[in-house]
Amino acid sequence: MGDLLYLYGLIPTNEATHPLPSVKGFDGEHEIFMLPNEDVTAIVCHLDHAAYSEETISDKINNDMEWLQEKAFHHHETVQQLTKQYTIVPLKFCTLYKNEESLRETVEKNKAKLSETFALLDGNEEWNLKIYCDDEQIKQQVSESNPVIKAKRDEIRALPRGRQFFEKKKMDELINQELEDEKNRFCEDIHEKLKSVSLYGSIKKTWGKDVTGRKEKMAWNSVFLLPLANVDQFLGNVEQYEGDFQETGWKFEVSGPWPPYHFSSFS
Repeated sequence: MGDLLYLYGLIPTNEATHPLPSVKGFDGEHEIFMLPNEDVTAIVCHLDHAAYSEETISDKINNDMEWLQEKAFHHHETVQQLTKQYTIVPLKFCTLYKNEESLRETVEKNKAKLSETFALLDGNEEWNLKIYCDDEQIKQQVSESNPVIKAKRDEIRALPRGRQFFEKKKMDELINQELEDEKNRFCEDIHEKLKSVSLYGSIKKTWGKDVTGRKEKMAWNSVFLLPLANVDQFLGNVEQYEGDFQETGWKFEVSGPWPPYHFSSFS
């Protein structure tokens, strides 16, 4: 056995009576196991120090994309599987401890915070919502019906012809600004409505088309912590929005449940 520990997540010890799934660890050899520490139990695997030193892993992450993809997928799939069985505080990819003592010390220092987090996560799930839009379709709607644009056009018509030429050149810039404002208003309204059936809702950074692989632009990216009893209502609301707004250029992508990375923290 090696002297490093790879940490997947932390669970309440009273849930550790449920046996772990049979899963090979980060090295593909040693199986994951539980490391209890009073009220908190860590789910870990052993790693050989020589093969998984900080320098070796850093080099792999920066220079070996195939290794990185394989290991990141392993981490994600393992944590996702554990989420189905336990109330878990998931750890980030490649969280390593030198030995059991150092991990136990860290858990002990954060015991109160972990207790609060377990209470928050118990009976709740993390779900993600991404909202996409057809910019050209919505831009056309803004150009035709936005009151600010209408007022600007009326203002331009009242100007001398020479002034009109220069003011019309500014219209595209104004339309683009109103387009972004309209997209934000729309998404914020959806977000606030969905928060009403959630414990918490948080806004994340949007992704570019190079990441999503979609022709539509991502306008919104958010996560929600949902009571289990509210999940069906949440999904039903999103389905209704999809039906109501699809013809006007909006698309919704909901996914989950996910490990609760956004509503738990552990350093």
